[in-house]
Amino acid sequence: MDSPQAAPSGPPAVGPAVPGQRVDDEPYLRVDDLRVRFATADGVVRAVDGVSFTVRRGRTLGIVGESGSGKSVTSLAVLGLHDPRRSTVSGTITLGGRQLVGLPEKQVRRLRGRDVAMIFQDPLSALHPYYTVGRQIAEAYRVHHPRVGRRAARARAVELLDRVGIPQPARRHDQYPHEFSGGMRQRAMIAMALVNDPALVIADEPTTALDVTVQAQILDLLADLQAEFRTAIVLITHDLGVVAQVADDVLVMYAGRVVERGSVAQVLRRPQHPYTWGLLSSVPSLHGDADADLVPIPGNPPSLIHLPSGCAFHPRCRYADRTGDRARTQVPQLGPAGADGHLVACHLPPDARTRLAAGSPSERRMP
Repeated sequence: MDSPQAAPSGPPAVGPAVPGQRVDDEPYLRVDDLRVRFATADGVVRAVDGVSFTVRRGRTLGIVGESGSGKSVTSLAVLGLHDPRRSTVSGTITLGGRQLVGLPEKQVRRLRGRDVAMIFQDPLSALHPYYTVGRQIAEAYRVHHPRVGRRAARARAVELLDRVGIPQPARRHDQYPHEFSGGMRQRAMIAMALVNDPALVIADEPTTALDVTVQAQILDLLADLQAEFRTAIVLITHDLGVVAQVADDVLVMYAGRVVERGSVAQVLRRPQHPYTWGLLSSVPSLHGDADADLVPIPGNPPSLIHLPSGCAFHPRCRYADRTGDRARTQVPQLGPAGADGHLVACHLPPDARTRLAAGSPSERRMP
């Protein structure tokens, strides 16, 4: 049976603005056919292989996948943080209408922190231990506002610490990172990321090391700040519960490629890729059998130096035999998965995917 008709690898084209059209309707971030390679002694690591997506202001894109799927490498490429001496970045990254790939480092630094900022996974290692938290936030502000004096920069840092919910911000301004709790350090990182009112914030596992109460507070904070500043957010996480709570759209990555893309409702409620089914089946459910064991995806993610032929997921997929030999010989391309904007890269026939997607999660679990 024929595979789904392939769609263009890049995001849908966006035409020129028309009278009365909101600026938010234009994607602020557009990534098209992004490829990132690292040369090593063992061979070339294809960390990101043809990734495409868009993010509009005021919306949140969740990027999910196992460790090594290329999530963080993609975000670092957007920020221009890959060392050109050790990596090769190709494709198109457009930020607010500006092409970033190939842009001189000096120009990228002007955008970094002002137009796009990042919230790192571990704030204790991201914050400098020898400088006070407030000084680091103020320095991030003065880099892009060189005419601002120290007093005004301090006032701006205190303002942001207060805005992200740090108690007694004027006193906390003069404390060091080790004097903050984990949740407060993460709030301080958010304050630093937002000090210049960037239009895009990339959050790389921002709640991984936090307990569930603080995690909920951080997610609520991001949602409030997004509503206030109309910020576009790219949320990188392995936690599908976080994605369901805060994201508008979802990108599922495996072995450096996008295997499924769509809205939260499409991807989490009507998943179309066996890998997505596996991710969802490995998450406990409040509505499932309390005595049932979690079912992980069998096997391990593949080497990005020696990827399997054809579909990179086929050695771990229980449905590979249903596609004839295509799973082992042909790389699947993103194609329509039924609903508008829902894309999947899978050789399974559409009717088979629809039938499996309509079944219960237990029916889709990996053996």
